[in-house]
Amino acid sequence: MQKIIDQLPKLAKDKEIENKKYFVKLKKKPPKHLDRTMQELHDKEFQKTECLDCANCCKTTGPLFTDIDVDRIAKHLKISSYQFEEQYLRKDEDGDFVLQETPCAFLASDNYCLIYDVRPKACKEYPHTNNKKFYQISKLTMENITICPAAYNIVEKLKAVIPLEHKSNRRG
Repeated sequence: MQKIIDQLPKLAKDKEIENKKYFVKLKKKPPKHLDRTMQELHDKEFQKTECLDCANCCKTTGPLFTDIDVDRIAKHLKISSYQFEEQYLRKDEDGDFVLQETPCAFLASDNYCLIYDVRPKACKEYPHTNNKKFYQISKLTMENITICPAAYNIVEKLKAVIPLEHKSNRRG
């Protein structure tokens, strides 16, 4: 798995222009069955992908924490929301709460999440490949395919099952 994780940034970079063009077209005219297709691709990929073998998302990036996330996790840890923010979070350039550092403080050495049952919404939904209106999160998806092997595979399969190349009407 580590070999794949190490190769992922280069693989994603090699596909960056192709993916950007694809997502522009997808956003302009999303297929009616896109959400269903994405759910199927997501489910199929995660039948064979075990997040605990990777945890690259937890090791290299941090989720956004909503106020609800902060309150829920703080309650679980039996500390105040303020204490949780002070100890674990910072505000990013957009004013959102994010982790102070990576890897995530709640990632155990065996890749298990120490707060799994109360983890942030963004962690529950990661890599967001089964989100409704998937075409609206192309920027996030472009980031996630550099981090998550499953997201990369899902996008590659999406391009195969819903090709969006412009077909010329000219005859040769």
